[in-house]
Amino acid sequence: MSNKTSVTLLLDHGDMRLVANDTFDTSDENPGVSERNQVIQLDPDHPGFRDAEYRARRNSIARIALEYKPGTRIPDAPYTSREHELWQTIREAVRPEHRRHACADYLACMEKLDLPNDRIPQLSEVSAKVESLSGFRLEPVAGLVSPRVFLESLADGVFLCTQYIRHHSTPLYTPEPDVVHELLGHAVTLASKRLADLNRQVGRVVKLTRSQEAFERLSRLYWFTIEFGVVRENEEIKAYGTGLLSSAGELQKMHSADLRPFDLEGASRQEYDPTKFQPVLYCAPSFDQMYQQLTDYLVNLN
Repeated sequence: MSNKTSVTLLLDHGDMRLVANDTFDTSDENPGVSERNQVIQLDPDHPGFRDAEYRARRNSIARIALEYKPGTRIPDAPYTSREHELWQTIREAVRPEHRRHACADYLACMEKLDLPNDRIPQLSEVSAKVESLSGFRLEPVAGLVSPRVFLESLADGVFLCTQYIRHHSTPLYTPEPDVVHELLGHAVTLASKRLADLNRQVGRVVKLTRSQEAFERLSRLYWFTIEFGVVRENEEIKAYGTGLLSSAGELQKMHSADLRPFDLEGASRQEYDPTKFQPVLYCAPSFDQMYQQLTDYLVNLN
């Protein structure tokens, strides 16, 4: 993060995954668990960098993922009362924005998942609910993983999920995806059969990609749809993208973005900066049209 952090905190913003910044490599078609758990060290500008207790807490939660065997039950993360209170604070901030700005599909899935307001839900309980609705399951990782590993896992109906929560000093800001973004954003949308299907389709096409340029274009497409997609519903702009839906500030700011027609070719070539509110969003005429157009586009890439 840069020195703009103090300003960003007031705006409720979370830097999402930069999904096209690794070196393309097809040497390993089936990346193992070790590749999923390459932990990124905290940057000195991270809100929790100088908090030894917070760093120890993150390490203890990361250890769960490092020792996790895919397909087994996910052990519970030992969250503290302060962390549960932090979840409450974030939920209270984002709930009214969901009512105003979230698409109908998201609101329906939020109701089905019925995430608790007073505590951070454990990954195992959320995964069980999501899997019963769409077949997708959540698996823990110790930190950010390679963009290719993350995207390819989607093809198998697996979402690689962090369990730690942001630092308590910045309740409405996180410099990387945390459990709030993973659950309020991705887990809820993956409970939607159509959004889960789109995630799988992206993962399958990524697995077939054999060039850095093609991979980067797919990554940008993922960014402007799954992470920051919007649609029109009853003449209003509504969010289906996880980066928007997990942040009250992002939901508010999306209305001042440059809303462009749903041009997937253009989106695949559009650069973005994950450290700022997104100045450009691609808006589909409806959720149904978004689903069909993105499906057709991905099928043509197979």
